[in-house]
Amino acid sequence: MNPTPHIKTEGTSKFQIGEIRDNVIHYDFEKIKTYLNIKGHLLFGKNFKIYKEDEPLIFKLCCYYIQDHYSCAQMGIDTNKGILLTGPVGCGKTSLMKLLLHLAPHKTSYEIIPTRNIVFSFNSSGFETLEQYNQSKNYCFDDLGVEPKGSHYGKDLNVLGEILLSRYDLFTRHPQIIENRSLSEVEVKANSQQPITNNHSKTHITTNLNAQEIEKRYGNRVRSRLRAMFNLISFSQNSIDKRT
Repeated sequence: MNPTPHIKTEGTSKFQIGEIRDNVIHYDFEKIKTYLNIKGHLLFGKNFKIYKEDEPLIFKLCCYYIQDHYSCAQMGIDTNKGILLTGPVGCGKTSLMKLLLHLAPHKTSYEIIPTRNIVFSFNSSGFETLEQYNQSKNYCFDDLGVEPKGSHYGKDLNVLGEILLSRYDLFTRHPQIIENRSLSEVEVKANSQQPITNNHSKTHITTNLNAQEIEKRYGNRVRSRLRAMFNLISFSQNSIDKRT
């Protein structure tokens, strides 16, 4: 385990995003923003930037990623659940989910899978694709709603709907006990060889769909379970297309 998770190294440069006092990291959001801007340039190119209007949303996500349980509770975010990040096309959902993985990987990690790739795999390989996601591993299903219909040897299936129902079963299988932490403080087990892990299998989603559109495409059963599995965090519908 990295003994200095509050210090990020990019090439020959180091970025300190917090301080350790009494074995606890005190994160600094202004320093986090500086680091995320630099890392965003490295990942997505020189045109990347954090927009002022997105900062409240990014602050919520940062508190979730560092697992600041107290601050999240103050904002109505349950750190036991995953993130359902919604917003219009091009607002930066996927980029943020990729970028924030680098903030505190010892706390929050997952594999990002485009939903269309999952359906393509089902159409080719069949039901073994579903079994792949019925495992205790964290995933982010990217662009929910843009995937085509699933069909394998004449058998049609709402692939992501079935996977989300299975992920709900995994999520509820093992209850999780989390102790509250103070604002902007996250405990560091500096001498531990293992990261602090959760019993839940967490699922995250990015999507352009609203709740009604999700229900129409995946059914009421899926929508009702999404409420139990996810924290809904939404970009403004007036968010600009940052890809232009």
